[in-house]
Amino acid sequence: MPASTLTTARLTLTPVTPADHPTLLAHWTTPAVREFLFDGKTLTPEEISHTITTSQHTFATAGHGLWLITTDTFIGTAGLRPLDDLGQEIYYSLTPESWRRGYASEAAHAVIDYAFETLGLPAIFGEVDEANTASAVLLERLGITRFATVPGELGPLLRYRRYASVDGGNTPVR
Repeated sequence: MPASTLTTARLTLTPVTPADHPTLLAHWTTPAVREFLFDGKTLTPEEISHTITTSQHTFATAGHGLWLITTDTFIGTAGLRPLDDLGQEIYYSLTPESWRRGYASEAAHAVIDYAFETLGLPAIFGEVDEANTASAVLLERLGITRFATVPGELGPLLRYRRYASVDGGNTPVR
């Protein structure tokens, strides 16, 4: 399955490639970016290379992975990845300069629409550190509802779910 570029009114989401390694390294080592991403841990260059390779593989085999988000410049990432045995989790990270401009919501909408309409996924999940209130509010605005709290390395994690359905995601498609 070929990798897909997603576009919105203001954003372009392109699948990551090895050429994006320096951009991801700079982005994901920014303390404000990684505070609630990767349990606050700084990824090594090797871990970022692995993330890129994994994304390329999942785009080739399942049609999804990690996208770079750009306007006229790089502003962050968004993607789908496995969440335990539940299904695919939406995740995202933005540069601090691009916070509070609606970019996360716009990118997440594009990924969710793609997941349901193009990939035919039955549900999308989210997992947020309890202290990350901004992401929790965003998931709720996207129609992704909280269904569980589980232990995490840095404290409780809130789990969210939205089904692909005709009633806004509250009832599974059968």
